[in-house]
Amino acid sequence: MIVAAPASASAPASGPAPPGAGDRRVIVTMVAVQFATCVGFFGVMAHLVAHLRHDLHLLAGTVGLIMGVRLGVQYVLLLPVGAVTDLLGPRRTGVLACALRAPGFVLLGTATETGPLLAAAVVIGAGGALYNPAAQSLLAGVSPERRAAGFAAYVATQHIGTIAGPLVGLGLLATGPGFPMVTGAAGATWVVAGVLFLLMPRGTRQAAPPRPRDVLTGVRAVLRDRRFLLFAVMTAPTTLLANHIMTAVPNLGFASGVATLSFSAMAAVAAAAQPFVAAGGRGEHPWVLRAGLLCAAAAFLVLAPLDGTENGPLVLAALLNGVANGLVQPSIFQRAARHAPPGRFGSYYGVLASFAGLFACAGDLVIGRLFDLGPAGAAGALTGVAAFALVAAFGTRGP
Repeated sequence: MIVAAPASASAPASGPAPPGAGDRRVIVTMVAVQFATCVGFFGVMAHLVAHLRHDLHLLAGTVGLIMGVRLGVQYVLLLPVGAVTDLLGPRRTGVLACALRAPGFVLLGTATETGPLLAAAVVIGAGGALYNPAAQSLLAGVSPERRAAGFAAYVATQHIGTIAGPLVGLGLLATGPGFPMVTGAAGATWVVAGVLFLLMPRGTRQAAPPRPRDVLTGVRAVLRDRRFLLFAVMTAPTTLLANHIMTAVPNLGFASGVATLSFSAMAAVAAAAQPFVAAGGRGEHPWVLRAGLLCAAAAFLVLAPLDGTENGPLVLAALLNGVANGLVQPSIFQRAARHAPPGRFGSYYGVLASFAGLFACAGDLVIGRLFDLGPAGAAGALTGVAAFALVAAFGTRGP
């Protein structure tokens, strides 16, 4: 799964490639893949709830079920899919991810009943579970000299996509077909991404086809790595910290225009932080991850007392969260990529991401109920999120 060797490439069991054109090819291609997929994904997701509620007139509980199924499928599958990526190779896994997500988005835009909408959510979730380990495994496989800069470009592109995608979706909504046009365009971006994955160097063939027990072996190997397992547990709150601000700000009563501007500022700051984290392998130093987690804690403590009228503190919280996202994500990647044995990054990433995703799902359920209790419950929920960040900051060690 690690991208290797001069002319061929990513062999699941081979070592990292020497610096050169092969590394540049992987990085440039993955940046293009990331831009296409993020514009398509965020273009749909930014307007999906409005479509389900106002166009299809679904109940809020049904909308929550559809959104939750997509996240649940993606996070639950990450644990085994990380090991599957090691066995199949990230190139083939990436193609399979795009082959699932492209028709999944088309179905999401054409379905009008709950059953097909849930089926679309399952397919999109499964595609997401395949995409992330594939993309990050390819980047983890480039030479250590280029790995940090490559991942920085990848993360910066992700944040640019979070800004561009909703704007593209908004423009497409103005056309006659409306939401089906948005999902159709998203499907097309994932087809393009699948073609780009095919341009990646081919891995060497395995001596024997992967077996189910090989997947279990990969997962067990990670779970026996106690130092890494502790790291995965302590960083489990990071997905909640990165994403929950997008739910908290509207729930606190801020207008949609103000919320959108704050999210754009957050993404811009996170993208701008990438050269700093990549320089000199800085992201591998423990203080970078701790600094990011402390900024996340500060962001939620600033948000906790707000009631939807204080735009100044909201901007401060967004900037702090942007710094946090800009430091935390590449730091975790760089440290995991350095720690994982050759050919095992997918398994290690799967454990990290599944822990973080399941923590985020559980946290969102609890926090949602606390918000329903009123301002005191909302303040308590956001203070609790900040406490998770502080625990992670002071408990994070190795790998």
